[in-house]
Amino acid sequence: MTISAVVLIAPFSAIPPIVTELPDELLDEDVVAPQTADDEAPPAVQTHRVRVRKRVVGRRLDKYLHSRFPRASRTLLQRCIKQGQITVNGMPTKASYEPAAGDVIEVNLPPPVPSEVLPQDIPIDVIYEDEWLIALNKAEGMVCHPAWAGQTGTVANAVAFHATLSHGEDPFRPGILHRLDKNTTGVLLIAKNDEAHWRVSLQFERRTVRKEYFAICEGKIALDGDVINKPLAPHPETTQRMILPSAMPPRQAMFKEAITEYRVAKRYRGFTAVNLFPKTGRTHQLRVHMSSIGHPIVGDKLHGGRPVSEFDLSGAGSHAPLIEHQALHARRLALMHPILEKPLVLEAPLPPRIQRILDLLEVHRA
Repeated sequence: MTISAVVLIAPFSAIPPIVTELPDELLDEDVVAPQTADDEAPPAVQTHRVRVRKRVVGRRLDKYLHSRFPRASRTLLQRCIKQGQITVNGMPTKASYEPAAGDVIEVNLPPPVPSEVLPQDIPIDVIYEDEWLIALNKAEGMVCHPAWAGQTGTVANAVAFHATLSHGEDPFRPGILHRLDKNTTGVLLIAKNDEAHWRVSLQFERRTVRKEYFAICEGKIALDGDVINKPLAPHPETTQRMILPSAMPPRQAMFKEAITEYRVAKRYRGFTAVNLFPKTGRTHQLRVHMSSIGHPIVGDKLHGGRPVSEFDLSGAGSHAPLIEHQALHARRLALMHPILEKPLVLEAPLPPRIQRILDLLEVHRA
């Protein structure tokens, strides 16, 4: 079947390297030529370094960089600062920071935003749909949306084949209201039009959406339930990790509130099944928080968890890992329907890999 339709999203012109001829009012900086960052996914991120010679009182970092990179919107620059892609003297910072004399600002600008999301006939597991919303039981191994021009195989590509999506404020995320990690399965809610998008986004912003996850953690958790209140910040050297204040001392202002409530569902010999209720939505929050109390999620190698096999759990059978990634599943999402204004509860059954681990625990380690 030939597909010609595409979902258009706001275009973004390619961002040029730092200019070599600067306006007179900007000649207070030394410029280091841009570098191409090592990145396996084309096109590569462009890295620029600027040395500030003189501080201008009241000049915020985001406004300053916007004057240097006029084709990069302040929204984009603020997002890059928030995600740690822009640093000052090698450390994360805030958009409101006022650059001082001698500061070296490193700017990692993303490649051009994709101007369209190509619909792809990729199987999706739809658990709810009406004229305003569509909810999926997201499969493992799929990222939510394109990260560079031409990237395919994402949830956004798959859903664009199935339905028209909202635009939202972020052209990287047509229709996507929230995100799950690539290998986290479960409920993912997507908007079909802009009104539904902003109404649901407001609920997420006000933290009135109730999210429930299920995880299998290593070890026996002593308490029946607790609240983990530990702020998180992007790792200063990689976008793939988040850190706690005890890990290393980036600027304290970069840490953001992160709160997770957990409740023990059942204890097994050497493992605990838990229900997780994130009150905030930081990247890798649940994975970092459970690891921080000494009970990493099974299979989460990035945060200290280890894969398990049938032999590990039962003493017999295959030594092959039952799961190669975190045993974490977004089980339930409860919110107010943005148009009908009625409670909407979305649930997704456990994926086969996690269910298999749970079955083995019940038989051999209960």
